[in-house]
Amino acid sequence: MAKPDYYQVLEVAREASADEIRRSYRRLALKCHPDRNRDDGEAAERFKEVSEAYEVLCDPDRRRIYDQFGHEGLKGRGFGFHDPADIFRDFFEGFGGGIFGDIFGFGGSRRTGPVRGGDIDYRLEITLKEAARGLKRQIEFFRRRSCDHCRGEGAEPGSRRTPCPSCGGAGRVRRTRQTLFGMMSSESACPACGGEGSTLEKPCRKCRGSGIAEELKRMTVEIPPGVYDGLVLRQRQGGEAGARGGPAGDLNLHIAVLPHEIFEREGDDIHCVVPVTMTRAALGGSVSVPTLEGETELKIPPGTQGGEQFRLKGLGIPRLHSSVRGDEMIRVVVETPVSLTAEQKELLHRLEESLGKRNRPSEKSFFDRLRQLVGG
Repeated sequence: MAKPDYYQVLEVAREASADEIRRSYRRLALKCHPDRNRDDGEAAERFKEVSEAYEVLCDPDRRRIYDQFGHEGLKGRGFGFHDPADIFRDFFEGFGGGIFGDIFGFGGSRRTGPVRGGDIDYRLEITLKEAARGLKRQIEFFRRRSCDHCRGEGAEPGSRRTPCPSCGGAGRVRRTRQTLFGMMSSESACPACGGEGSTLEKPCRKCRGSGIAEELKRMTVEIPPGVYDGLVLRQRQGGEAGARGGPAGDLNLHIAVLPHEIFEREGDDIHCVVPVTMTRAALGGSVSVPTLEGETELKIPPGTQGGEQFRLKGLGIPRLHSSVRGDEMIRVVVETPVSLTAEQKELLHRLEESLGKRNRPSEKSFFDRLRQLVGG
């Protein structure tokens, strides 16, 4: 069954802000929580669906991949989702600082160390010839980088950080409240400092304290020979800047090889169909055939039958990171002449009469097998 659209699940528009997504998730999670819907057998599945949608849309990197590639783009990238058992385990263990801690205010640890930046996914379309030869291409995309003015610190140069007055520098606050199960205590990230444990005396005037700025990045990427459709090439630390001095994420180049008007690729080999006249197939000779490097001559023997294949060694696609190269496979299609003149028809009739069965091996073999099937 196809997965539902995450924006529809959370009942928000595709351009919804992070706050709008958060509010809508909180409303829906409370509404369909299984503890509130004990008589509804579908509540748990609905709760899981809403939570999965939020896990994607609350994360800028996952949301960007989902917006560009849909559900398929999230597969194979290490983007797992909470199992319902894990969700309820988190609920009774204080939520562990996961998505429930972010929404309902439980759990959360002090976030003071470096954080790796997010990855950027870029779709790069190339031709089959470029896939065979390799190429260099300049690409451009928007990415977040460390603010030049504050060097990623978030503070205006010359100012400093001070311990958060709300949490005393701990980065966490404790709350006790009455629940159906009695008094329960929980910890959550301090809302005043976001779990940092400190506040900016004077936020950077350029990045407003985030330490991050956005730029239009232009860079030249080198694609090796032999790449194939669906391959992902990773450029280390070519993605988003990390927070608090953390390393940058990666740039993931998703290779999309465009269809070719003549050739079809199978592994390292390429295939094409070449028409040959009836007389050339019968008499043999040379025919001009296309290759990725231009045209070349192919010699075909006399009596070539339609559908026969010929191999041109080493004219296919290079194997990725190897000196081995595939072949070009050519399938011959014998063309039957049309719009014949009376004289040409007469010549063909005379040829047909003169050939006899011995000159038509395929026809003779077919009728011999047919006679065997019907008993002689």
